[in-house]
Amino acid sequence: MGEMSMNMAIHAAVRRDLDRFLDALGRFPDGDRERADQLAAAWENFDEQLTRHHEGEHEIAWPALEKVGVSRDLLTQLDAEHDTMATALAATRTAMGALHTFASVADADVAHTAMKELQRVTVVHLEHEEAEIEPVYLAKKDTPELKAMGREFAKVGPVQGGTFFAWALDGATPDETDAIAHTVPKPVLTVITGLFGRTYRKSVAPAWRS
Repeated sequence: MGEMSMNMAIHAAVRRDLDRFLDALGRFPDGDRERADQLAAAWENFDEQLTRHHEGEHEIAWPALEKVGVSRDLLTQLDAEHDTMATALAATRTAMGALHTFASVADADVAHTAMKELQRVTVVHLEHEEAEIEPVYLAKKDTPELKAMGREFAKVGPVQGGTFFAWALDGATPDETDAIAHTVPKPVLTVITGLFGRTYRKSVAPAWRS
């Protein structure tokens, strides 16, 4: 695929998890509380990562992109898509909570329906954003505005950062891995994910190994 932005690599991680959830929910064994616990942990991480991503775009990315020439009208459209996505995310949060509580195949079916809608509206948004914004990220990556944007996004604690990178790298293609590693030197990335990615490896990754 060639060069891509960190934003595109994050989008790939979102798509992967949505596919994983749909597969897991479609095969959920009725009454399996251990599996319900695993999926609840994976959902908690995904919910946090996606929410932080779209809120961070509104608060940090959009102002920087407007400074390098992206129109306010386009950013308003993308924010409206964020609102639609947040509504679907809330509905899925409720459905996944019921599955965690009752661990029934009926609740898994409801969660699957909600997840499918979340996937639909999220992919519509991601495709729109990528078509309009990815060329800007690549063309303007060395501008002071986008470098400052990157520094703002990097202002997270080590555990949060380690969990994020472990999640983003889990199942990433070589191009996606390169896009992530481009923002953080590979030796540093190895240390961060090794020392501070424990949350992901212990509580989230088991959902995708079952």
